Amino acid sequence: MNRTELTACIAEQAALRYTPAGLPALDLILEHASEVHEAGQIRKVQLKLRALAFGHQAETLVKQAIGSVWQFKGFLATPRQGKSVVLHIQEFQQD
Repeated sequence: MNRTELTACIAEQAALRYTPAGLPALDLILEHASEVHEAGQIRKVQLKLRALAFGHQAETLVKQAIGSVWQFKGFLATPRQGKSVVLHIQEFQQD
């Protein structure tokens, strides 16, 4: 199963664009920081992650403030021309 949940803030967002099929699309950069327990130790985790939203999610997210914190749910995929992972946002809510 490919399911990801992440609480993160919107660090960057591009302008709303449209796919060739006319579907709204939004590219974002999300930032996350937390502490997790690993091997009996507390580890600080910080990351930036590319994310992508389509349709209604894209139209709603583009209106949100940079720096606002959300809980995102979706799946991870590698873009056709890329080597990095992108979170495809399927759901989100204010954290």
